[in-house]
Amino acid sequence: MELQPRVFTSWRAVHGTDVSLDGRLRLDALARYLQAAAEGDLVSAGYSSTYDWVVRRCAVRVDSYPRLGQRVRVRTFCSGIGPRWAERTTTLAAGDGEAELVRAVAVWAAVDRASGRPCPLGPDFHRVYGPSAAGRTVSVRLSHPRPPAPEGQPGAGDPWPLRSADFDVSGHVNNAVYWAAVEDTVTALGWLPAAAEIEYHRPALPGCEPRLLTSAAPGEAWAWLLNGGRPLASARLSAR
Repeated sequence: MELQPRVFTSWRAVHGTDVSLDGRLRLDALARYLQAAAEGDLVSAGYSSTYDWVVRRCAVRVDSYPRLGQRVRVRTFCSGIGPRWAERTTTLAAGDGEAELVRAVAVWAAVDRASGRPCPLGPDFHRVYGPSAAGRTVSVRLSHPRPPAPEGQPGAGDPWPLRSADFDVSGHVNNAVYWAAVEDTVTALGWLPAAAEIEYHRPALPGCEPRLLTSAAPGEAWAWLLNGGRPLASARLSAR
Protein backbone atom coordinates (compact mmCIF):
# COMPACT_ATOMS: atom_id res chain seq x y z
CA MET A 1 0.00 0.00 0.00
CA GLU A 2 1.46 3.33 -1.07
CA LEU A 3 1.68 5.88 1.74
CA GLN A 4 0.35 9.40 1.19
CA PRO A 5 2.62 12.43 1.73
CA ARG A 6 2.50 13.26 5.42
CA VAL A 7 1.51 16.77 6.60
CA PHE A 8 1.04 17.44 10.32
CA THR A 9 -1.26 20.30 11.39
CA SER A 10 -1.64 21.90 14.79
CA TRP A 11 -2.92 25.21 16.18
CA ARG A 12 -1.22 27.75 18.42
CA ALA A 13 -2.53 30.82 20.20
CA VAL A 14 -0.01 33.65 20.39
CA HIS A 15 0.34 34.37 24.11
CA GLY A 16 1.88 37.24 26.01
CA THR A 17 5.03 35.23 26.72
CA ASP A 18 5.60 34.89 22.95
CA VAL A 19 5.59 38.54 21.89
CA SER A 20 7.73 41.67 21.88
CA LEU A 21 6.78 44.99 23.45
CA ASP A 22 4.72 45.90 20.38
CA GLY A 23 2.81 42.61 20.39
CA ARG A 24 4.45 40.79 17.46
CA LEU A 25 5.60 37.17 17.66
CA ARG A 26 9.29 37.08 18.59
CA LEU A 27 11.69 34.99 16.53
CA ASP A 28 12.73 32.87 19.52
CA ALA A 29 9.07 32.09 20.23
CA LEU A 30 8.61 31.19 16.56
CA ALA A 31 11.55 28.77 16.88
CA ARG A 32 9.75 27.07 19.78
CA TYR A 33 6.60 26.79 17.65
CA LEU A 34 8.64 25.10 14.93
CA GLN A 35 10.26 22.68 17.36
CA ALA A 36 6.92 21.83 19.01
CA ALA A 37 5.37 21.12 15.60
CA ALA A 38 8.27 18.84 14.62
CA GLU A 39 8.06 16.91 17.89
CA GLY A 40 4.27 16.71 17.61
CA ASP A 41 4.62 15.29 14.11
CA LEU A 42 7.03 12.56 15.26
CA VAL A 43 4.70 11.56 18.12
CA SER A 44 1.62 11.59 15.89
CA ALA A 45 3.38 9.43 13.29
CA GLY A 46 4.38 6.91 15.96
CA TYR A 47 7.96 7.33 14.79
CA SER A 48 10.78 6.57 17.21
CA SER A 49 14.47 6.31 16.50
CA THR A 50 17.75 5.46 18.19
CA TYR A 51 19.26 8.84 17.31
CA ASP A 52 18.68 12.49 18.16
CA TRP A 53 18.12 15.50 15.89
CA VAL A 54 20.34 18.60 15.77
CA VAL A 55 19.30 21.59 13.69
CA ARG A 56 21.99 22.85 11.30
CA ARG A 57 20.27 25.82 9.69
CA CYS A 58 16.87 27.46 9.55
CA ALA A 59 15.65 30.07 7.08
CA VAL A 60 12.51 32.06 7.84
CA ARG A 61 10.46 34.23 5.50
CA VAL A 62 7.92 36.54 7.13
CA ASP A 63 5.09 38.07 5.11
CA SER A 64 3.32 39.28 8.24
CA TYR A 65 4.24 38.74 11.89
CA PRO A 66 1.59 36.92 13.96
CA ARG A 67 0.22 39.15 16.70
CA LEU A 68 -0.76 38.79 20.35
CA GLY A 69 -4.06 36.95 20.70
CA GLN A 70 -4.01 35.58 17.15
CA ARG A 71 -4.70 31.87 16.61
CA VAL A 72 -2.45 30.42 13.94
CA ARG A 73 -2.47 27.17 12.03
CA VAL A 74 0.93 25.44 11.99
CA ARG A 75 1.55 22.93 9.19
CA THR A 76 4.80 20.96 8.88
CA PHE A 77 6.14 18.31 6.52
CA CYS A 78 9.41 16.73 5.40
CA SER A 79 10.44 18.56 2.22
CA GLY A 80 13.79 16.93 1.47
CA ILE A 81 16.16 14.18 2.57
CA GLY A 82 19.93 13.68 2.61
CA PRO A 83 22.05 10.70 3.69
CA ARG A 84 22.13 11.75 7.36
CA TRP A 85 19.82 14.72 7.52
CA ALA A 86 16.38 15.91 6.45
CA GLU A 87 14.67 19.19 5.65
CA ARG A 88 11.43 20.24 7.34
CA THR A 89 9.19 23.02 6.01
CA THR A 90 6.74 24.64 8.42
CA THR A 91 4.16 27.33 7.69
CA LEU A 92 2.06 29.57 9.90
CA ALA A 93 -1.27 30.94 8.66
CA ALA A 94 -4.09 32.91 10.30
CA GLY A 95 -6.54 30.08 9.59
CA ASP A 96 -7.64 27.43 7.13
CA GLY A 97 -7.52 28.76 3.60
CA GLU A 98 -5.70 31.92 4.66
CA ALA A 99 -2.45 33.13 3.14
CA GLU A 100 0.81 32.17 4.82
CA LEU A 101 2.15 34.53 7.43
CA VAL A 102 5.47 32.75 7.93
CA ARG A 103 7.38 30.00 6.12
CA ALA A 104 10.38 28.31 7.78
CA VAL A 105 12.70 25.77 6.20
CA ALA A 106 15.06 23.93 8.55
CA VAL A 107 17.66 21.22 8.01
CA TRP A 108 18.08 18.76 10.87
CA ALA A 109 20.93 16.25 11.15
CA ALA A 110 20.51 12.84 12.75
CA VAL A 111 23.21 12.20 15.37
CA ASP A 112 24.08 9.05 17.27
CA ARG A 113 23.18 9.40 20.94
CA ALA A 114 26.36 7.74 22.19
CA SER A 115 28.97 9.35 19.95
CA GLY A 116 27.25 12.55 18.82
CA ARG A 117 28.30 11.81 15.24
CA PRO A 118 25.96 11.98 12.22
CA CYS A 119 24.24 8.70 11.42
CA PRO A 120 22.01 7.30 8.64
CA LEU A 121 18.27 8.02 8.83
CA GLY A 122 17.27 4.39 8.35
CA PRO A 123 14.43 2.70 6.44
CA ASP A 124 11.69 3.60 8.94
CA PHE A 125 12.31 7.30 8.42
CA HIS A 126 12.13 6.91 4.64
CA ARG A 127 8.93 4.89 4.96
CA VAL A 128 7.18 7.58 7.02
CA TYR A 129 8.63 10.76 5.51
CA GLY A 130 9.89 9.73 2.08
CA PRO A 131 6.53 10.29 0.31
CA SER A 132 6.36 13.96 1.31
CA ALA A 133 10.01 14.56 0.34
CA ALA A 134 9.12 13.15 -3.11
CA GLY A 135 12.74 12.35 -3.96
CA ARG A 136 14.03 15.86 -3.30
CA THR A 137 17.55 15.86 -1.85
CA VAL A 138 19.05 18.61 0.29
CA SER A 139 22.50 19.65 1.44
CA VAL A 140 23.61 20.30 5.00
CA ARG A 141 26.43 22.61 3.91
CA LEU A 142 26.72 25.95 5.74
CA SER A 143 27.45 29.16 3.84
CA HIS A 144 27.64 32.10 6.25
CA PRO A 145 30.92 34.03 6.41
CA ARG A 146 33.06 34.08 9.52
CA PRO A 147 32.98 37.18 11.70
CA PRO A 148 35.02 40.06 10.30
CA ALA A 149 38.60 40.17 11.58
CA PRO A 150 39.84 41.34 14.01
CA GLU A 151 36.37 41.52 15.57
CA GLY A 152 36.12 37.73 15.50
CA GLN A 153 38.91 37.35 18.04
CA PRO A 154 38.37 36.32 21.68
CA GLY A 155 36.85 39.22 23.62
CA ALA A 156 35.03 40.65 20.60
CA GLY A 157 31.35 41.52 20.94
CA ASP A 158 29.22 41.98 24.03
CA PRO A 159 28.80 39.32 26.74
CA TRP A 160 25.65 37.25 26.24
CA PRO A 161 25.41 35.04 29.36
CA LEU A 162 23.62 31.69 29.32
CA ARG A 163 21.20 30.49 32.00
CA SER A 164 20.59 26.98 33.29
CA ALA A 165 17.10 27.14 31.71
CA ASP A 166 18.73 27.52 28.26
CA PHE A 167 20.00 23.91 28.23
CA ASP A 168 17.88 21.00 27.06
CA VAL A 169 17.98 17.28 27.78
CA SER A 170 20.90 16.77 25.38
CA GLY A 171 23.09 19.06 27.48
CA HIS A 172 23.23 21.63 24.66
CA VAL A 173 21.71 25.08 24.50
CA ASN A 174 18.31 24.73 22.83
CA ASN A 175 18.21 26.10 19.28
CA ALA A 176 15.48 28.62 20.17
CA VAL A 177 17.90 30.35 22.56
CA TYR A 178 20.11 31.40 19.65
CA TRP A 179 17.07 33.11 18.15
CA ALA A 180 16.82 35.13 21.36
CA ALA A 181 20.25 36.56 20.49
CA VAL A 182 18.86 37.40 17.05
CA GLU A 183 15.95 39.17 18.77
CA ASP A 184 18.46 41.32 20.68
CA THR A 185 19.96 42.25 17.31
CA VAL A 186 16.54 43.10 15.83
CA THR A 187 15.73 45.41 18.75
CA ALA A 188 18.71 47.61 17.86
CA LEU A 189 17.99 47.80 14.12
CA GLY A 190 14.92 50.01 13.93
CA TRP A 191 13.38 47.74 11.26
CA LEU A 192 11.87 44.26 11.22
CA PRO A 193 13.40 41.51 9.08
CA ALA A 194 11.29 39.97 6.34
CA ALA A 195 13.84 37.17 6.07
CA ALA A 196 16.15 35.63 8.64
CA GLU A 197 18.51 32.69 8.41
CA ILE A 198 20.50 31.13 11.21
CA GLU A 199 23.27 28.56 10.92
CA TYR A 200 24.51 26.47 13.84
CA HIS A 201 28.26 25.86 13.76
CA ARG A 202 28.92 24.06 17.06
CA PRO A 203 26.95 23.34 20.23
CA ALA A 204 27.00 25.69 23.20
CA LEU A 205 27.85 23.54 26.22
CA PRO A 206 27.92 24.23 29.95
CA GLY A 207 30.81 26.55 30.70
CA CYS A 208 30.51 28.49 27.47
CA GLU A 209 30.78 32.26 27.78
CA PRO A 210 29.15 33.53 24.57
CA ARG A 211 29.59 37.02 23.19
CA LEU A 212 27.24 38.61 20.67
CA LEU A 213 28.87 40.39 17.73
CA THR A 214 26.71 42.29 15.23
CA SER A 215 27.17 44.18 11.97
CA ALA A 216 24.42 46.26 10.36
CA ALA A 217 23.86 48.11 7.09
CA PRO A 218 20.66 49.55 5.58
CA GLY A 219 18.26 46.65 5.07
CA GLU A 220 20.72 43.95 6.14
CA ALA A 221 22.35 42.82 9.37
CA TRP A 222 24.56 40.00 10.63
CA ALA A 223 24.93 38.51 14.08
CA TRP A 224 27.46 36.01 15.40
CA LEU A 225 27.29 34.29 18.76
CA LEU A 226 30.91 33.55 19.65
CA ASN A 227 32.73 31.51 22.28
CA GLY A 228 36.43 32.17 22.53
CA GLY A 229 36.27 33.92 19.16
CA ARG A 230 34.80 30.82 17.43
CA PRO A 231 31.23 31.00 16.08
CA LEU A 232 28.56 28.99 17.82
CA ALA A 233 25.92 30.33 15.44
CA SER A 234 25.52 33.04 12.82
CA ALA A 235 22.46 34.84 11.51
CA ARG A 236 21.65 37.00 8.49
CA LEU A 237 18.70 39.39 8.60
CA SER A 238 17.19 41.13 5.60
CA ALA A 239 14.42 43.70 5.23
CA ARG A 240 13.18 41.99 2.07
